Amino acid sequence: MKKTLAMILVLMFVLSAACMAEGVTFKMGFDAEYPPYTYMGDDGEYTGFDIEMAKGVCEILGWDIELVPINWDTKLFSLDAGEIDCIWSGLTIDVIDPEAYTLSMAYSDNSQMILTKADSGIATIDDLAGKVVGVQLGTSADILLSGDCEDLAKTFGELIRFENYNVCFTELMAGSIDAIAIDIGVAANKIAEYGDEYVMLDESWAAEKYGICFRKDDAEMCAQVEEAFMQLVADGTYISLAEKYGLDTSALCLSAE
Repeated sequence: MKKTLAMILVLMFVLSAACMAEGVTFKMGFDAEYPPYTYMGDDGEYTGFDIEMAKGVCEILGWDIELVPINWDTKLFSLDAGEIDCIWSGLTIDVIDPEAYTLSMAYSDNSQMILTKADSGIATIDDLAGKVVGVQLGTSADILLSGDCEDLAKTFGELIRFENYNVCFTELMAGSIDAIAIDIGVAANKIAEYGDEYVMLDESWAAEKYGICFRKDDAEMCAQVEEAFMQLVADGTYISLAEKYGLDTSALCLSAE
C-alpha cells in the first residue's frame, strides 16, 4: 500500500511539473541587430547563436519561447518592467550589478577589439590617438569607455555613439569614422561578411564574459535555464552552433567533461 501510494505521489508530481512547464512562455529579450548572436536572417526570421541556444533550452524545459527585440540602451528597464524574462544577446555580465540582478554562469569569453579598414594606417591601439571612433550605445564597450577605460577614450579625437553596430559599420564604410570599438565575435562576423577590406587589431583593450541576466527574484528560472543549457553543452549543440555561426570555439567557457 505504501509503495503504491508513493508511486501515485511521484506520478502526480511529474504530471504537475509537466503541466506547469506547458504553461510557461519564456520571453527572451535581445538586440535584433547583433550578428552572429541575435539578428534577423535573410528569411525574415530572427536567428543567431544565442537565439538557437535559447530555443534549445526551451525545448528541453517544455517552455514556449517569445522573442522580444529590445532597445539595448534601455535593456535593464525592459527587464525591470517585466516586458521580458531575461536579457540574452551577447550580454557582458561583467558590467551588470550582481547585487541587483541574477546572472547566469558565463558561457563565452569576450574580448573588446578595434575594427577598422585595412588601409586605415591604424595598426595598434596607440594609433587611435586623434581618431574618430564609433561604438554602439549601451554596449559594454560604451560603458567601459565611459568608465574603467575612459583614459583610452580621452586619446581619441572623438567617440561617437550610434544606435547599433550596423550603423557603426555603415559609417566606417563611408569614412565618417576611423574605427569601431566592438566585441570580438561581432567584429569577426563583419570581416567574414565583407572580406579582407576590414581588419581587427591584434591587441584587445578589455576582456569580459557573456552570460544571461534575470531579475533578482528569478534565480529559480536562471537555474532551470542553466541546467538545460548544460544539456546542450553535453550533447554537442553548444559547439556545433558556435561553429555554424563562425564563433571562435576556443572562447567558449563551458565543457561537457
